[in-house]
Amino acid sequence: MLKALDSLGGLKQLDRVVEPLQKAVRAAPLGRYRAVLQGRPIGHPLHPVLVQVPIGAWTSAAVLDLLPGAGRNARLLVGMGVVSAVPAAWAGWVDWAEQPERQLRTGVVHAASNGVAIGLYAGSWVVRGRGKPVLGRLLGFAGLTVASVGGMIGGHLAFRQAVGANKTEPVDHLVEPGWHPLGGAAEFAEGQAARRMLGDVALLVVREADGGFHVLVDRCSHMAGPLSQGKVADGCVECPWHGSLFRLTDGQNVGGPATAPQPVFDTRLTGDGVLEVRFPDAV
Repeated sequence: MLKALDSLGGLKQLDRVVEPLQKAVRAAPLGRYRAVLQGRPIGHPLHPVLVQVPIGAWTSAAVLDLLPGAGRNARLLVGMGVVSAVPAAWAGWVDWAEQPERQLRTGVVHAASNGVAIGLYAGSWVVRGRGKPVLGRLLGFAGLTVASVGGMIGGHLAFRQAVGANKTEPVDHLVEPGWHPLGGAAEFAEGQAARRMLGDVALLVVREADGGFHVLVDRCSHMAGPLSQGKVADGCVECPWHGSLFRLTDGQNVGGPATAPQPVFDTRLTGDGVLEVRFPDAV
């Protein structure tokens, strides 16, 4: 089973479907709602939150279908699941469009499975309304089976392929407590992004005109892109891979697909002009 799930990411035949879909999703005129669908206000992807409604409704409908006299309520839940699946799908598509190629391929299979499930449940709702409860139940159980397969693929995306995970979370486990030198202040050009290593952790260093410093984790929280290769302007740094925009002062994401902020280090200059940093939680 694991090998089959892993193989989805290597199906290059899917690229002829993936590429136009990705362009279409990125071009969709969602405006400020794109950030909402990405989950930026809550700090993590919105899609896993929204899918609870259709899955819960459909699972409850399946239970009612096993009980006598509950057909009307089961149909209501089936319809609720179909309607609530629409915003859940949009949130998923917006997340999907900003992934690497292996995740894009796996994701389109996940979306196709869910699309089939939605179609089966929509058909179930229709035939139930036409007085065919047995066929409605059969379509519902088929939809639940396909949705479960889609959910398994979604779990593979999230936990095996790390879609939506905060790529900076391990930092506080990798940085030793206390202050650590990064180099002399004179080594850093004003307003330019510089990269330094603190053990196994890559850091972005930006020197301000007043002599102050901003130090952030260099790997973008979205997909670990190198921020030190991005553009620094207007108090922010832009990830060169997917365009996530982070404030230098506090690491908050103010644009792009990232939902988690960048960890920011405390800084100080020693008497002999050496820049030292400390991770705030490692004191």
